[in-house]
Amino acid sequence: MEEARERQLLSHCTLCPRACGVDRTAGQRGRCGAGIEVRAARAALHRWEEPCISGTRGSGAVFFSHCPLGCVYCQNAAISRGGAGRTVSSERLSEIFLSLQAQGAHNLNLVTPMHYAPQIVRALERVRGRLRIPVVVNCGGYESPETIRLFEGLADIWLPDYKYTDAAVAARYSAASDYPETALAAIDEMVRLTGPAVLGKDGLLRRGVLIRHLLLPGALAQSMQAVRTLWERYGDDVLLSLMSQYTPMGSDARFPLLARRVAPRHYEALCGYAASLGVTRCYVQEPSSADAGFIPPFDGEGL
Repeated sequence: MEEARERQLLSHCTLCPRACGVDRTAGQRGRCGAGIEVRAARAALHRWEEPCISGTRGSGAVFFSHCPLGCVYCQNAAISRGGAGRTVSSERLSEIFLSLQAQGAHNLNLVTPMHYAPQIVRALERVRGRLRIPVVVNCGGYESPETIRLFEGLADIWLPDYKYTDAAVAARYSAASDYPETALAAIDEMVRLTGPAVLGKDGLLRRGVLIRHLLLPGALAQSMQAVRTLWERYGDDVLLSLMSQYTPMGSDARFPLLARRVAPRHYEALCGYAASLGVTRCYVQEPSSADAGFIPPFDGEGL
């Protein structure tokens, strides 16, 4: 991507569905909190993704600061809402990508990157031909198809969330009542760009879409609907990951349900429901995954 095109996209920012239209080139910050400069909080091997992503050596995860969605229960709130991190140039990003590859990463895992899409695309283009591992775009699902298309020919794997089927729940927890239909339109575009999910003989995902769904406390019926929606829409063309790892990150009287953990019987019911539909390409978690100890330190490592 030419620098002029990058600045054009950032001068009236509509990179995410919020479409706040701020001029990030003039020092303004978007609804997401991001300005003109890329901020990141960590770049290191990460072993706590799905097995087809982490493998045996780990995924080369770059955690970007700020987030367009801003879920009230975010486990990475220090960077998504707090903006913790360091400024990283596009040139330095390219070096980080190659460094993670040299460390043995199975893939390059861009975590919450879409509000920095133009800068990241330019960094990826700079290392095209030298980066020989798959590129994973790991995002919240609340994305613009136009921004997704910026990664065409650069991203091999999409790792989106599909958080909500209920507009009221999406509004309550993420101030995004349009999330259900917006996320499906985004995932449609991801599937179009990558095609059906392809696993290598080593069990690693080489290409395709892996959709995550996190079971929230008191939301079993919504989660069942999410699984049904995804299965009926995509079938075996995508992989699913049903997550039990919800961890209360603080008390907020506005959201009393979020103060508790997910009931194990509810997660078992969700997994059983997925199996009853015929879902087989699906990852599940142990109850022990609901632990803040699995949240990596956002200490600037690797930047």
